[in-house]
Amino acid sequence: MIYSFDGRVRYSEIGENGLLTLPGILNYFQDCSTFQSEEVGLGLKVLKEWKRFWVLSAWQVIVERYPALGEQIRTSTWAYGFRGFMGFRNFTMDTADGERLAYANTFWTYINRENGVPVRLTERDMEGYGLEEKLEMDYAPRKIVLPEKYIKEDVFYVQKHHLDTNHHVNNCQYVQMAMDYLPANYKIYQMRAEYKQQARLNNQIFPGKAEADGVTKILLNDRNNEPYAVVEFMEKM
Repeated sequence: MIYSFDGRVRYSEIGENGLLTLPGILNYFQDCSTFQSEEVGLGLKVLKEWKRFWVLSAWQVIVERYPALGEQIRTSTWAYGFRGFMGFRNFTMDTADGERLAYANTFWTYINRENGVPVRLTERDMEGYGLEEKLEMDYAPRKIVLPEKYIKEDVFYVQKHHLDTNHHVNNCQYVQMAMDYLPANYKIYQMRAEYKQQARLNNQIFPGKAEADGVTKILLNDRNNEPYAVVEFMEKM
């Protein structure tokens, strides 16, 4: 089942250039999947009763054009596969006229809330979503190859505003953290993110930056230099 909702780019969602930001696009995508879960009876309240939750494991997002303030947009999502404890979901963002603005592939992990361990999906967890055809796009691997060498940046702490309802750093917040290390004029065409562990309030983040072959990778590490998340950016060639 494809789920869509219509919106309009708000002033609070644009950057200095008057265009919707990449985090803004990610928020539309995340909200769309949340709305669908609520619509099919598999929302936050139900999952809390079942002691389950979904964690985003990886993004691949491509932006063809960033919409401007006031533009009418339609955001859509659908599941295209389930396997073991994993779910696979596509997203699109289009204009009212059907222009494809952005699209994404995502990997999700189903977690037992009591012990934090992935748990195998059952029919009740999947049947409300149905399955649709996989979006036509160039699919990147889920895992991002870590750079052997990188420049270490200043350490910072996880703050309250970084957290979501699961009490760890929100997926989009990692991307916003990583974007702080890009040049001011950097126009992101593709963003990939791989989430490896959960950062919580007052954890220290040890960032690192590596650039090679037109790709910028930002590591958001723990104190042992193990990544909480790795975010990869690419400009349009």
